[in-house]
Amino acid sequence: MIDRIFSALLTFCLLAGGTVAIGSALFNDSTTTTVVTLPAVTITGQREAASGPVAQNETQAEPTARRLQ
Repeated sequence: MIDRIFSALLTFCLLAGGTVAIGSALFNDSTTTTVVTLPAVTITGQREAASGPVAQNETQAEPTARRLQ
């Protein structure tokens, strides 16, 4: 019995909340926003070679690692 009342109340609250959310979005006053334009950024640099292996398989620790490529 209580589950029927709860589900009906939950459905009603969801519908009422959705109606309020849509209504507040429709009647929302438009506000002015300030647009800021940042200057262009130029990145200069060089890529360094890796000092060691980036990734490796550990076949002793994990038996399924042998299937990885």
